[in-house]
Amino acid sequence: MKIALYFRHIDPDDQPAFGQLVDILAARGIESVTVRDGDTLQPCDYLFSIGGDGTLLSCVQFVHTTGEDPFPPILGINFGHLGFLTTVGKENLAGMVDDLLAGNFSLEERTLLKVENAERGMTSYALNEVFLHRAEESSMLRTQVFVDGLYVATYAGDGVIVATPTGSTAYSLSCGGPILTPDSGCLVITPIGAHTLTLRPIIVPDSAHLRLTTIPATHHTTQPAARQQITLGMDSRRLPLADATDLHVRRAPFSIRLIRMNTQNFFSAIRDKLMWGTEVRE
Repeated sequence: MKIALYFRHIDPDDQPAFGQLVDILAARGIESVTVRDGDTLQPCDYLFSIGGDGTLLSCVQFVHTTGEDPFPPILGINFGHLGFLTTVGKENLAGMVDDLLAGNFSLEERTLLKVENAERGMTSYALNEVFLHRAEESSMLRTQVFVDGLYVATYAGDGVIVATPTGSTAYSLSCGGPILTPDSGCLVITPIGAHTLTLRPIIVPDSAHLRLTTIPATHHTTQPAARQQITLGMDSRRLPLADATDLHVRRAPFSIRLIRMNTQNFFSAIRDKLMWGTEVRE
């Protein structure tokens, strides 16, 4: 068995726990390799993401280096705050490895978004969400949204989000979007700071082809020379775009598999993170 260990930064206080993990794997005859940002992920049985949710989201960068499918299952080991995606802590690393070897876990299929932008010749992937947002100093952003070629609306405001079920508990949630279970088979389109009160989040099937087309600022301003700065967000990545852009967003033809140890599930994660009531009565 071979396990890749991915991290962006290990705090000095966490170095002993990381060293312990490496020693535990070696003691059980498991080969481990370290992978960092920009590396090529070599074939392995599992990918351990060591950090927080942001670290796990960054694992999507390796999709381009593995032939895309199959991608090794990811186990999020929490070296930070409690997250929705990281499922185990550093308190019982030996028990976690033993459970993994014994098969005491389940796999959750998580939707990936494929994002294409012809102007940049760009194809990229996102696990949480894709969004367009106006730059801080720019005027209101107008984005035409199409679903399977059908015009939905022009989203006027700060921007618009397309979120997967995984991302429904992230940026979309903070903008008033609904929580989707990982197996719901849906995407949610959520406005950011909508100019129109009645413009609300809408849920569409994840088989849909979404097109986001921004309207140039010169079409709705009295200043002909004005140009608007737009930010494209894909999980934690940010890219500046031109005044007008055209994005195509689809579900990727492959998914990411997250490892859940048998003591945890999606609902236990949101109860803990969102501090929902935990009392159970017969």
